[in-house]
Amino acid sequence: MGRDTFARLLHGGRISLVVGIAAMFATVVTGLLVGLISGYYGGKIDSILMRFTDTILCFPQVFLLLILAAFITPTVISIALIIGFTSWMEVARIIRAQIQYIKKQDFIEASFALGASSPRIMFRELLPNAMAPVLVSATLNVANAVLMESYISFLGYGIQPPLASWGNMLTNAQAYFDLSPWLAILPGLMITLTVMSFNFLGDGLRDALDPRLKM
Repeated sequence: MGRDTFARLLHGGRISLVVGIAAMFATVVTGLLVGLISGYYGGKIDSILMRFTDTILCFPQVFLLLILAAFITPTVISIALIIGFTSWMEVARIIRAQIQYIKKQDFIEASFALGASSPRIMFRELLPNAMAPVLVSATLNVANAVLMESYISFLGYGIQPPLASWGNMLTNAQAYFDLSPWLAILPGLMITLTVMSFNFLGDGLRDALDPRLKM
């Protein structure tokens, strides 16, 4: 079709990374809010939010993505949002556990004793001290979002041609795999390298932010 494969590979990387990073922000914001409210208030609110989280976890993410993608216009933003809103459960569980632990510390008890408001305690005291594991999870979520975007684009529900992404480049390469295998090998290699890079970055952040490894 006269298309420059190298140019599409670079442009597809930009699209895939934008989707991955935007989906990560949607995941982190949603997970932070759910986990923070659940961990701080506890009781019935905690039970309702965690049962809702468990219910979402019962459905495989890929099936949820395909169902949602079938009913929306596939754009970069819409794909990023549906990936983000089907990936927040792990972040919510992490932040809830952190909030429940930090809430028992003396400086939080002192804030309660001084009459600090709930929003101040939540966003000025608890949240900054619970961010280390969330940063690690956010980095790993970028890799997951890139994979999910590639998967749904490969199945035809994601980014649509002529806009390039690594996923739909794999789809278009199927018919020419016998004659031009590099059309599939190159985007597949870029997906692999990107996911590996973000996973290594997440492992490095975990090691750097874990105080137990510095003892």
